[in-house]
Amino acid sequence: MSKKLYLAGLMMLVLGSCGTRDGSAPRNLDNACSIVTERPHYIRALKAAERNWGVQPHVLMAMIYQESKFIADNRPPHVYALGVIPTGRQSSALGYSQALDGTWEEYQQQEGGRRSDRTNIGDATDFMGWYMSLTVEENGIPLNDTYNQYLAYHDGRTGWRRGTYRSKPWLVRIAGEVRDRAVMYDAQLRSCRRFR
Repeated sequence: MSKKLYLAGLMMLVLGSCGTRDGSAPRNLDNACSIVTERPHYIRALKAAERNWGVQPHVLMAMIYQESKFIADNRPPHVYALGVIPTGRQSSALGYSQALDGTWEEYQQQEGGRRSDRTNIGDATDFMGWYMSLTVEENGIPLNDTYNQYLAYHDGRTGWRRGTYRSKPWLVRIAGEVRDRAVMYDAQLRSCRRFR
């Protein structure tokens, strides 16, 4: 009996560690080919979002890097009162895409269905494609304009129209970094045998 219990516990430990590892960040975040080689299911998710919404994989990957570093259950940090008493998180953002509760619910109602999950790479990339396509419709920002798409993703489409990012030099700098990472990821994916 104890041997069976030991084996069952060992199996649960092995299976649990596999799940945890997949939700953590890939080992080399500066190499898109390494990311998709380590996580082949990302390829299906990225290509499906490209088919459905026209958003190129390198753009999605650069934005996911910035939002969550590819950590499936990433959340913003806690806010503390008096430096020690946790009072909640900075926002309701969750998952690969860091989608807020309200925006995710809108996506679920319009496109993804109520079973879609922010910690699932396929649902997260589909959400991002959906959101970015609405940005094209409402703001006229092309899907390949990573810089402005990121600004509108971060500050919202209405915020982008109002120019809220202009008073946030740190965000303008980050949008430039996201654009540069997209260029780097594009070059890496073009030479990546695994991604073809």
